[in-house]
Amino acid sequence: MAPTGWLDVHTHFFPPMTDEQAEEIAHNLRKGNFMVSAPSLHWTAEKVIEYNNSAGVQMSLLSYIPTQHEKLRAANDLGHEIVKKYPDRFGQLLSLPTDDADACLEEIGKASHWDVRPDGYSTSTVYNGVPLSDPRLDKVWELLDQEKAVVHVHPNAYAPGTHGRPSPLIEVAFDTARIATDMLYKGVFRRFANINFIFGHCGGALPALSGRINLLGTESWVPNPLNLTRDEIEEQLSSLYVDTAATAKTGLAPAANMVGVSHCVYGSDCGVPCSTSNTMNENKADVEAFERKHGLEPGTIANNTWNLFPAAAKRAERDDHLADRIP
Repeated sequence: MAPTGWLDVHTHFFPPMTDEQAEEIAHNLRKGNFMVSAPSLHWTAEKVIEYNNSAGVQMSLLSYIPTQHEKLRAANDLGHEIVKKYPDRFGQLLSLPTDDADACLEEIGKASHWDVRPDGYSTSTVYNGVPLSDPRLDKVWELLDQEKAVVHVHPNAYAPGTHGRPSPLIEVAFDTARIATDMLYKGVFRRFANINFIFGHCGGALPALSGRINLLGTESWVPNPLNLTRDEIEEQLSSLYVDTAATAKTGLAPAANMVGVSHCVYGSDCGVPCSTSNTMNENKADVEAFERKHGLEPGTIANNTWNLFPAAAKRAERDDHLADRIP
């Protein structure tokens, strides 16, 4: 049987924490103008499944990228345990510590022996000060290119707020655009064309700026050491994928214009305190409204998402009597 619901590529998870730990994290977030409360930081798989059942989401791909390597390794192990417990409800995007190429390769090698392998990989645009465009990561990209892997790119969640507002409001969009543009000019997309890069939040500001990059990006006053042509810029940007997390209302149309509808996949940004049931439901409704407005078959973007993750789709196949299972 085919999967009966949607696949969400952009779901965050966190390890269990005490109330005191949650309050400390919330306090630090509030100092960065991210006005959250401690209870919103407590995460459980069961709460996500409960929401997903109400929203028609069958499976979520989990990601969490702490800045300390030890915590990142532990998070990957925890994500694996959650997937083993609920293999038809969760998948995993293995987090990569992209400030250290060898550490990335160690995590990839470890997970290659798991009984349920990760469905893809999770990265941050900038991790501990190192951008994804850094050439020291080439040996990581070489391996993932051979795998034809899916790599999800989150904006830098640890960037400070500006002008009295938290970074998740608008800064994440420009962070994504900056790093994707640098990856373009550093030749990452050219040299590792078999990697399927997904940029979160409809690609941030990149789709709106892609026409400007194409128009002006090969002019003589723009440094272009790899001699990218306008055709290459358009081709490489269109090869990217974008997810719809928290941005579909006004971001999906320019994103689809840049990458094509077939490279738009569903994401909710579930699991973080800046997302609520109401905002996730509205964003999903915006995806459906986009499909209606553009004459697309309902569920087009949902199908795109499953097609990109065939192993997850296979795990999600189930008999009808399992369809409503709630732990």
